[in-house]
Amino acid sequence: MGKPLIYEILEKPATSCIIAICSAIWYYIQKKNIGYSQVGLSYETALEGHHWRLITSAFAHISVIHLVFNMSALWSLGSVEQLGHMGLGFQFYLHYTLVLIVLSGALVLWAYHILIHKLKIEHFRRVTAVGYSCVVFGWMTILSVKQPSSKLNLFGLLSLPISFAPFESLIFTSIIVPQASFLGHFSGIIIGYAIGWGLINGMNNYWALTMLGWIALVFVGSLKRSGAYDFEFLEIEPVTDTSLPTVRFLAPGNGRTLQMSSAPAGGVELV
Repeated sequence: MGKPLIYEILEKPATSCIIAICSAIWYYIQKKNIGYSQVGLSYETALEGHHWRLITSAFAHISVIHLVFNMSALWSLGSVEQLGHMGLGFQFYLHYTLVLIVLSGALVLWAYHILIHKLKIEHFRRVTAVGYSCVVFGWMTILSVKQPSSKLNLFGLLSLPISFAPFESLIFTSIIVPQASFLGHFSGIIIGYAIGWGLINGMNNYWALTMLGWIALVFVGSLKRSGAYDFEFLEIEPVTDTSLPTVRFLAPGNGRTLQMSSAPAGGVELV
């Protein structure tokens, strides 16, 4: 007999929170009848400055099956939080989840760029990706490197050797779910190996918070600039170098401002 669920939740606090967030977002999307094209990531919308979609696309799911499959795999992979003695653990999980979300999404966009401009496959210009699978495949790969003898349990029914799980799951989902994003899943695997082999390392609380701060700044700024959401307290004006916007926070009731400089329909794919 396994542990009571409450104990498992306490042992996997970060995983439990992410599952709760993804579930809440799925419920909100369904209730508000929001389409995947409104929150998903595509090459075309990225060129239009919708950089905030790099984050929203990761946490959005378009069907309950899509959500359950990703969250079931994530729950099994949450064992990373309990492996502090192996150099993993809670902080490692949080730090590199952030890295996986950003880098796997960026890698997908780079792959779209190559396919569109080098191979002239225009279909990928408007393909929209949604889902948390990039991160799931990334953690699957990291575990296959760090703990190759462990097992990956899906739905409590299917158990896969973790050392083969990334590519087994990649092939399985591509066959069973035609809409599954091969590029998205493969991008997660590539970033996962880079982390597992130590090619991407050095993340600590300082760098994680710095990265989170930049993500928040770009997220809010791109929401404003793209017109997706109007922050009344925020204005973005071009400076002398038009490639660098100026972010101005408007104080209510007066004209004072605080200025900061910041860096600058083809289908759906389930990731």
